Order: sequence, then C-alpha cells, then structure tokens
Amino acid sequence: MIETDPGGDGVLEITLNRPAARNALTSPGLEALASAVETADERDDVTVIGLRGGGEAFCAGADLDAVADLDRESGNAFARLGQRVARTIESSETPVVAAIDGPAMGGGLELALACDLRVATPRSTFGEPGVTFGLFGAWGGTVRLPRIVGEGTALDLALSGRTIDAETALDVGLISRIVTDPESVATEVAGNPTETVAVLADRIRDRDELTSQERREATAFGECVERHRDDLRALREE
Repeated sequence: MIETDPGGDGVLEITLNRPAARNALTSPGLEALASAVETADERDDVTVIGLRGGGEAFCAGADLDAVADLDRESGNAFARLGQRVARTIESSETPVVAAIDGPAMGGGLELALACDLRVATPRSTFGEPGVTFGLFGAWGGTVRLPRIVGEGTALDLALSGRTIDAETALDVGLISRIVTDPESVATEVAGNPTETVAVLADRIRDRDELTSQERREATAFGECVERHRDDLRALREE
C-alpha cells in the first residue's frame, strides 16, 4: 500500500499505492506512511520527500468501509492516529512535497496540508466532503486548513463539502503552483544545499503546540461516527 523509491538526486518518493480505492487509507496504511517518513528522516542521502498517489488520485482520505465499523471510542482513536501521521509529516526533519495529481479529498487533503509544499497538476481537485455524510476531516484538518487558506475559505470548504479545481486552490493559497510534473518540484528543492533546506523549512513552519486542538477535534469526530454509523454502513452497501 505504501511504496518508497529512492529516485536519486536527494529525493525519496513515497507513494500511496492503492489505486483501486483511490489510495484511501486504513489504520495499517497510516502506520506504514508514518514509518516511511520516519525512515526517510534517518537517511543521509535524502534531502526531500515527495509524497504522491498511485493511479488516478492523490488520496481519497480515510477508507469509509473501515470508518463505518467504528464507534465513538474507536473513531476517536482513528482520528488520533491520522493526526499522529500528519504531525509526523509536518515535523519531519526532511521537507515534504505533496506532488498532487488527481483528487486530494478529505484525509488526503489533510495529509497534503501537513506537507511543506503542495503542488498540483491542472486536473487535480480538492475538497472536504465529509460533512455531506455527517463527518469531517479529523486528521488535523480543522487546525491546518484555516491556518493555510484563512478562516472564511476554510469554513466555506468544510461546511459546503464542495470540490474546487486546481486554479481555485491556487487562488486561495491551498497549493503554491500548478505544474505538469509535480514531482519535478521535489527535485528542484533537492538541488539546494541539504542543511539550508532543512533549516529554512524548520524556521518557516515553526508554530505553537497544537495538541489540545487536535484532542478536541478527535473527540468531536468520534461523536460524529457514533451518530452516523448506520448511515455510513448503508453508504458502504450502495
């Protein structure tokens, strides 16, 4: 499900490789992603991590088949796991570039938000559709989305569940570039001195501690899972 490829030139590619499910993530997949990022941090030959999706999507987020079997307690734990993975990406000593080609939805968008750079192809789309079936992005999305695009745009995306295209994402600051080959940006960054790249990323993304906000987010997610569990199971059967 998670593949790593030392592409050379200081770039290590991590691929979410479950294309039949649009790279939706289960708990084992999340654990594997965190492990891949942590392992990359330990390598002296890696300057930049490129995070990409296999197939036609970047990532559809959480696997709804798995979410449909959660209750309040396990929903809280699943949210906390996703938050931990996002924090692993965000706190990586190695800068992470989200190389987005295709849909980045829900938890997939939230993982991208945790990356240092987000670049996308023209066909990429973005959204937080969870509200349409009674949930919301709980992998740190309610914390990072308003920080990156502003509270007004974050509320618009989260409360409407609408999908935006790459041009709109660029306009609101969700991504920094639209490119034909998003992985080339990771190579561009890796061409600079490794130590300077790492120090710059660390200084620019230095923020206050977010643990208490994430704890409240996970609690609310668990409550939503409990409330809409029957609806989610019905959705799985469609």
